[in-house]
Amino acid sequence: MSRFLKKVNCVQILLFPHSKSRLYRSVTSKRTNSTAAETKEVDVRLIRNFSIVAHVDHGKSTLADRLLEITGVIKPGAERAQVLDQLQVERERGITVKAVTASLNYVYNNEKYLLNLIDTPGHVDFSNEVVRSVSACQGVILLVDANEGVQAQTVAVHSLAKRNNLVIIPVLNKVDLPRANPENCKGQMKSLFNIDPETVLSISAKKGWGVKELLEAVITRIPAPTVDLKSPFMAHIIDTWHDRYRGVLCLAYIHSGRVEVGSAVRWSGESKQHVVKHLALLRPSEEPVDSAVAGQVVMVGCGPKGGGAVGSQLVSSDHPAATAGAGAPAVKHMVYAGVFPADQSQHPMLSDAIKKLGLNDSAVSIHPDSSPALGQGWRVGFLGLLHLDVFSQRLFQEYKAEAILTAPSVPYKIRVKGAKIIKQYKGEEVIITNPLQLPHPHHIEEYYEPFVIGTIITPVEYLGSVNTLCIDRRGAPLPSSAVDDRTTLLQYILPLSEVLVDFHDTLKSITSGFASFDYQDYGFHPSPLVRMDILLNGVLVEELTSIVHASRAEPTARRLTDKLKEMIPRQMVQVAIQAMVGGKVLSRETLKAYRKDVTAKLYGGDVTRRKKLLKQQSEGKKKMRSVANIKIPRNTFIDVLKR
Repeated sequence: MSRFLKKVNCVQILLFPHSKSRLYRSVTSKRTNSTAAETKEVDVRLIRNFSIVAHVDHGKSTLADRLLEITGVIKPGAERAQVLDQLQVERERGITVKAVTASLNYVYNNEKYLLNLIDTPGHVDFSNEVVRSVSACQGVILLVDANEGVQAQTVAVHSLAKRNNLVIIPVLNKVDLPRANPENCKGQMKSLFNIDPETVLSISAKKGWGVKELLEAVITRIPAPTVDLKSPFMAHIIDTWHDRYRGVLCLAYIHSGRVEVGSAVRWSGESKQHVVKHLALLRPSEEPVDSAVAGQVVMVGCGPKGGGAVGSQLVSSDHPAATAGAGAPAVKHMVYAGVFPADQSQHPMLSDAIKKLGLNDSAVSIHPDSSPALGQGWRVGFLGLLHLDVFSQRLFQEYKAEAILTAPSVPYKIRVKGAKIIKQYKGEEVIITNPLQLPHPHHIEEYYEPFVIGTIITPVEYLGSVNTLCIDRRGAPLPSSAVDDRTTLLQYILPLSEVLVDFHDTLKSITSGFASFDYQDYGFHPSPLVRMDILLNGVLVEELTSIVHASRAEPTARRLTDKLKEMIPRQMVQVAIQAMVGGKVLSRETLKAYRKDVTAKLYGGDVTRRKKLLKQQSEGKKKMRSVANIKIPRNTFIDVLKR
């Protein structure tokens, strides 16, 4: 009988591969959980939660690899570098996009410590990942390239760590390279951050020099989390993602109490209860556990319908009313773009892909949108142009979804005259993320433009060129300071629209790649903005409406009409392409019509016959133009609108 059952089970696994994977998961989970139940509960005194923060390409992921090797997670000399960079887009671009957690075990002074490492991105477009990561930490490793010195993003992440009252371990990386100048970098850190040079550690993450001493410094310098084990369970969510079989999984930092598999929990502000079905440590692969205590960073799963949002709180069922905890701060989106399916038949598939990716990337905002030219789609908010590029690339790589992205635009604010008369606006000040939402200019009292505070660190020999660039981009200078005798820190108040397009590339070009740039939101301020309309033979094309600064109106109009002349296919009638602001035409291009040679049949004779035929053709074209409806193919709209 037992042999027969074994054969039946084998047949079932062969015929139903999905059942096999689920059966394997459940059996493996039970076995691992039984092992985990025998292990001793983690002592809070032996927990250390820390992040690695730095400027772009200063060696965060390489240092994370060495830490994984020392703690035995991976073997030394493994072929695959940057283990925590798990996304395909991260490996292709060589940057970190998602903050990834790894729970490491390390024995120090005969005691076994649990080290929760969070590897964070360095680019300003993914600063939201850094903000969420440090909310679960008590300290950070501030990594500085010994060749490049302190950069703009280094200043930003140091300020973030100080605001969160975190212990900072200053570290110089890449000290093995010939151009390294550790003493100069220590002087910069002393000048900018008032960091004692004696406390700065020197390492080479690539070769492993000094990494073990750094790991021990994490244990000795960073304190254990301050938590309350006796209070009811409460945790806040720092990341979420979707699993095909288990639904929404959450990465949570536990503030108080303890949680077990089978515990009854609920989301703050909701009364519906859920049961904890999955609990695991990320090492960085999942290691299921039976329970977790305050101070730990764990993965929690409550089934397909038990998912929450990043920043929300997960509490025990008997926990009192939710209080304002350490949730994620509100995200301020810098760029908006339209996302449309290449074909409307692909709308359901693209919708599902965007929802799942939006769950994993909490920094985006997604709202339904529609366009007469492109059909049904979404208006998506991003933190920057690189964020937009990575989002579209992940859509294709992870979900095989092809999308059309329109040209990015920044959000504006307007003050409306007689807001009560215009029903779609509830208040006097309205945020405009799509130029199509703009009311008639007669109803707009004032425009407001978003500004940022830009921080630039540049060698002194490029100071003149950098100042010229910032002033050309309508920047207003703030007090500057010297980093050392060869480097200067500049700050400018800049319009966001001038920063996003090509400011960073131009800055790198004029400074031979030595300058670095970072920016922070400075809010909305009054600005002389105008609404630019595009007309084809006097007919308004709403999809091409845009908001521009008054000083940039004419060059923008010329550039847009030239592009439209190249993109729009020729018609049977002449097409006048006009860029207009407030009833005034700033630029015009004429697209010539197809013309039949009506005089081809003439062979000599009187010239009046030729003139008569040309006159008849001219009158016919004029009549046709007066009644013609200029139809622009969808592909042309895509070419004009897309980035």
